[in-house]
Amino acid sequence: MLFTDVSAERTVRAFSKAGFKIITKGKHIGMSDGIHRITIPDHKRINSYTLKSIIKDAGLTDEEFKKLL
Repeated sequence: MLFTDVSAERTVRAFSKAGFKIITKGKHIGMSDGIHRITIPDHKRINSYTLKSIIKDAGLTDEEFKKLL
């Protein structure tokens, strides 16, 4: 499944629901849940392939992430 038109803000909100907390902020937003560490580019629209990779790094499936949006 490809996600289109998902902003960094929506992505951060979704991962926060999954238990991730922001640990660094700048051009990229670093988040961690204590086990997984992910880096989200702070853009208005995240490339769908980049987002898919971030979801995989977070240990989630596409369906789990979709429910968090």
